[in-house]
Amino acid sequence: MTVSVSPARPEDAAELAALAALTFPLACPPAVTPEDSDAFVAANLSKEAFEAYLADPSIRVLVIREGGHIRGYALLVFLPPADPEVVAALQTVPGPAAELSKCYVHPAAHGSGLAAALMEAARETAAAEGFRSLWLGVNDLNVRAQTFYRKSGFTKVGRRSFDVGPHTFRDFILAAPLARTTGRE
Repeated sequence: MTVSVSPARPEDAAELAALAALTFPLACPPAVTPEDSDAFVAANLSKEAFEAYLADPSIRVLVIREGGHIRGYALLVFLPPADPEVVAALQTVPGPAAELSKCYVHPAAHGSGLAAALMEAARETAAAEGFRSLWLGVNDLNVRAQTFYRKSGFTKVGRRSFDVGPHTFRDFILAAPLARTTGRE
């Protein structure tokens, strides 16, 4: 089957939202109820949210397609972080740093190599925009994701708070250097 990574298109918003509704709960710690997860998805990962992301010039959404269907997505944010904890943590990495806000593949694709291909495309996209590092937040209980990110060259540089429903979690902040292609200093 043919696999390709490309920028998402506006008409992908509904399929992205459906994939996000399936994958986001898998990354949540046990304290997050289905209701908490559903509320987060409705507020941040709905069709309308993806339409807004796709229209925002400071955001890139990449999709990996297999057989014409979206099997995963990555959402990159090309703005400086506003969270003081993230700003402090990123003092230790080459700047500027882009955020990998989301990186998910369909559970049936776990272990298939699709996530690695998507990650490589995200790294290349951020580097092509002149960023020197890529950072992300990951829940400290999400060992599967942490293992994947370590294999992808990320290391722990700090912690931040992340809210889902009534819960505030202390996520790890991970960062990885990018190959330098152009200056953005």
